[in-house]
Amino acid sequence: MQKAAIIDQFIFQLRAELQSLTRAAQDAFAAATDPDSKAENKYDTRTLEASYVARGQAQRVAELQQAVAAFESLSQAPVAANSPIALGSLVTLQTVDEPMHCFVAPFAGGTEVVVDRQEIVAITPASSMGKSILGRRLHEQIHLPSGMKVKVVGHQ
Repeated sequence: MQKAAIIDQFIFQLRAELQSLTRAAQDAFAAATDPDSKAENKYDTRTLEASYVARGQAQRVAELQQAVAAFESLSQAPVAANSPIALGSLVTLQTVDEPMHCFVAPFAGGTEVVVDRQEIVAITPASSMGKSILGRRLHEQIHLPSGMKVKVVGHQ
């Protein structure tokens, strides 16, 4: 697997989500500011609820913009096989059943992409799994917080 292709796929997926969410945020803002949505009585909270939705979606848009920028700034250069796992590392962990491919990402933890028919999941350094693998090296055994034992069998 090419690390550059994986980063590109994460960027593509985040941009698609950003575009969709931007449209939704614009629609929510329009609903919140529409003169026809004024409260009809003191118990009518449609406008207030729409403004909460618009604010939440605007915050999510800002987070996605930050995530896209962070992925775009990641180095796509390969790392030495004996270097420690760090931000931007593509890691293959051998579980009891099958290998698991992880990308140590600055944002978007839990996001999954498929490249070359391989599923890669983003993990962040702030996650418990991220904390468990950061600084480890190729061929090290790791005890994950879930109790599962894995071995680092690939790192780029």
